[in-house]
Amino acid sequence: MTVRNNQMPLSVLDLAPIVEGSNAQTSFKNSVELARHVESLGFTRYWLAEHHNMTGIASSATSVVIGHIAGATKSIRVGSGGIMLPNHAPLVIAEQFGTLESLYPGRIDLGLGRAPGSDQLTAAALRRERKTGGEDFPNQLAELRSYFHPDGTTRVKAVPGEGLDVPIWLLGSSGFSAKLSAEQGLPFAFASHFSPDYTLPALQIYRSSFKPSEHLEKPYAMIGVNVIAADSDEEAEYLATSIQQQFLNLIRGNPGQLKPPVEDMDSLWSEYEKHVVAQQLKYTVTGNAETVKKKLEAIVEETQADELIVNTHVYDQQARLKSYQILADAWFGQ
Repeated sequence: MTVRNNQMPLSVLDLAPIVEGSNAQTSFKNSVELARHVESLGFTRYWLAEHHNMTGIASSATSVVIGHIAGATKSIRVGSGGIMLPNHAPLVIAEQFGTLESLYPGRIDLGLGRAPGSDQLTAAALRRERKTGGEDFPNQLAELRSYFHPDGTTRVKAVPGEGLDVPIWLLGSSGFSAKLSAEQGLPFAFASHFSPDYTLPALQIYRSSFKPSEHLEKPYAMIGVNVIAADSDEEAEYLATSIQQQFLNLIRGNPGQLKPPVEDMDSLWSEYEKHVVAQQLKYTVTGNAETVKKKLEAIVEETQADELIVNTHVYDQQARLKSYQILADAWFGQ
């Protein structure tokens, strides 16, 4: 991995998008290509997110895809952004990530969320008899951590898993995980790329409540941002109409595959829908290299984030790769 200057680290959040007219196989090929690309550019980590029953996202078997990406790269950290822990037995996740850490030592991150990553019907299908509201998330977290570092009171062992140091992050879009990660002395990642309104309050809760631990001496907060960079502001805004259409379809209750960009969004949405989408995409940065750097610096100034994790949801794979190249050159100063 190329080592750049001491600029704040950048990472990648990959939703493994399935674009309109394509399929999951192509999505995974694109993810491998992107992971290798950003590794060469000096990005710190490459995370994949768990979603279910969504025809436009291919990363439902998140642990499997993490292994695929880690096997195709050499040094970049690979992990989950995140595993939705209430969907799983903690022992299974400990075994899966113990396996990943054993295969790719020192390169695996375990980011955890308590949301379903799906609709309630799908959540019920995933969890069967488990609670579906995330109420037992703190207990699940404690159980999961006990498999990595047992206290001698349980006879159930995670093999592989026991004794391995897999960094655990808590992910959130509200104050719940912010407070829990602070109490546990864990790093925290906020989903400001799709839920911006509570970003600053959640970060304040996390920092003010933080208790040092053997894992972390002081708070470490990462925030999600959507970044679409291109040669010109106009081209970037055009490419961004794909993610705007995606969020428009989400608020209409009709999610689907990622659509190609369009020249005129006003023909697709009402004024109210335009406002709602704009609010949800508040932490979305579009533009040329100079514009993107300036906007990201303003976000860092506002949030005091320690790291940015970037989602670039564009239709064309080459435009996606180029966006990360422009971002890296602008941010890392080369």
